[in-house]
Amino acid sequence: MTDEYNQIINFDRLIHEPARLAIMAVLSAVESADFKFLLNATGLTKGNLSAQLRKLETGKYVHIEKGFKGNYPHTTCSLTREGRKGFKAYQKQYVALAKKFGEML
Repeated sequence: MTDEYNQIINFDRLIHEPARLAIMAVLSAVESADFKFLLNATGLTKGNLSAQLRKLETGKYVHIEKGFKGNYPHTTCSLTREGRKGFKAYQKQYVALAKKFGEML
């Protein structure tokens, strides 16, 4: 059980938090998404989405581009190469751990 415990505590904490995991999952399926799309897809509040995106951007997992669409502010987000790599590694680790626990039952 020690191996499984070590796998759990070694999850990428930046991704593992539920709101950030939702953002990463959505962004992994698209080339980029605007703020409104992410808001609807994740169900997060504007403030929470903004805060979590900033954390992912600081961690170099997400690229945020701010601009205008007509006269309105427009924010577009995408996973960086490091973000895609990190999310794939997270998925692989999660699936392996789930499989291992499934075999124990």
